[in-house]
Amino acid sequence: MIALLTGTVASLESDRCIVDVHGVGYLVQASTRTLSALPQPPALARLLVETVVREDAILLFGFAEAAERDWFRLLTTVQGVGAKVALGILSALSPAELVAVIASGDRAAMTRAPGVGPKLAVRLLTELREKAGAMPIGEASLPSNVAQPRGLAADVLSALANLGYRRVEAHPVVQRAMADAGDSATLDGLLRACLRDLAK
Repeated sequence: MIALLTGTVASLESDRCIVDVHGVGYLVQASTRTLSALPQPPALARLLVETVVREDAILLFGFAEAAERDWFRLLTTVQGVGAKVALGILSALSPAELVAVIASGDRAAMTRAPGVGPKLAVRLLTELREKAGAMPIGEASLPSNVAQPRGLAADVLSALANLGYRRVEAHPVVQRAMADAGDSATLDGLLRACLRDLAK
């Protein structure tokens, strides 16, 4: 199994690249995030690799960082998510953004990834919430107790979404407002506090 390639970037395309390692060109599929992090050919590059062996092919998937590779592995454990869809998700959402999307239950953000419809988005959010306890996002990780917002927090999030705010950006603001308000939290008060925070 190939786990790492260090060589010259021979060519870059929209969804793959060729890495020349001592005269052997390896075709590596990657997310747009990883491909944009690679230097322009011809330049030396290092890619972490996930090798997938099928009956008809041996496929290489490259990653600029370990966090993205680990998320690729996790995403492909979800039914209906193959390597192509996983790369599409990682092109649309960074590991850190995936954590925020999972924490906030943001189906709309998940469906922006190519190949992810509403049903698959719900399955991804449900299964990843259960599995993603310690997934890396660089230097931080997703807390193991990530849960869907309920009660007052869910109402405030819904109101903010109706006003045009994305759940990913609104979720941490609602959490801060809830913590600041404590037991005296009201829907009206929380909504005003969140709108002030989001307006900054």
